[in-house]
Amino acid sequence: MLAEWSVHKDQLKNYIIKQTGDLDLVDDILQDVYIKASQKIEQLETKDKLQNWLYRITHNTIMDFYRSQPNHDELLEDYVEEEISSEIVNLQSMAQCLRPMFDCLPEKYRQPMILSELDGLTQQAVADQLGLSLSATKSRVQRGKVKLKDILTDCCNIEAGAEGIVDFHPKPACADFAKKNSGE
Repeated sequence: MLAEWSVHKDQLKNYIIKQTGDLDLVDDILQDVYIKASQKIEQLETKDKLQNWLYRITHNTIMDFYRSQPNHDELLEDYVEEEISSEIVNLQSMAQCLRPMFDCLPEKYRQPMILSELDGLTQQAVADQLGLSLSATKSRVQRGKVKLKDILTDCCNIEAGAEGIVDFHPKPACADFAKKNSGE
């Protein structure tokens, strides 16, 4: 087997390079091919088919290697932190844009909405703080969301994509929205 291996080794090496494009993998895969071929030499019917047989083993070994690899690239710590921080920055920026719109809600909806949506309190905590029933609080938050949505669609250009809100900015007519509507 060793004599035949020497004849085909360089050709197989070039084939592996062509298939993987990774010079670091070549020797490992070539070694695996040699081991598999040595262990299964009795399966070879005639020496005439040795080259095709070795190429088939090489191809299968390359496929086995790629199947054993994880299907995704591992994210670096810095990258994950960077993505999270940019997402938080975008949300904070959007919250600053929304804040004047909350101020334009009628008072009975404004306080429950600010406590629930901006401060992150549960609706039960909002009810307790404002001295309302849970049912009344839920109703005011729900109606406040509808009114806020109306304000948003009237005064903001919001661009949404598959991953959520991509961009937003006030419409020119509403640039001074908070100043105009702070008397409500």
